[in-house]
Amino acid sequence: MRAQPTNAERVLWQRLRHDIALAGSHFRRQVLVGPFIVDFASRKARIVIELDGGQHNWQQASDSSRQRQIEAAGYRVLRFWNHDVLGNLDGVLTEIQSALPPTPDLESELCSPRTPQGGGEKKPRRLRQPRRSRKESN
Repeated sequence: MRAQPTNAERVLWQRLRHDIALAGSHFRRQVLVGPFIVDFASRKARIVIELDGGQHNWQQASDSSRQRQIEAAGYRVLRFWNHDVLGNLDGVLTEIQSALPPTPDLESELCSPRTPQGGGEKKPRRLRQPRRSRKESN
């Protein structure tokens, strides 16, 4: 586990925390999945995001084995190159968003029958009746 994220991790983490719509869940950074620590994961959506730098060119066999084990644990793995995150962040976010389960549709929420909850206006206070003691009620 690294204490200092790469520039690409820092940039993506900021956007994952604030811009990705995921109903009832969120992404976490440096998550333990099986024996591996992945860059980002959403446990509810069962998605892992891995960012690859130049060193991944020569460790493809190890990355492939790691990915198969993470997928065997029930996760979908999305891989992006660091330069894609830094140079095409909106495209990366679009791909991540499309991999997520759909969020509840705002229109269907607006059309669903619900009891009105009011606009927060203050209601007049009711005066409470004093409690009667047990002796008084007998």
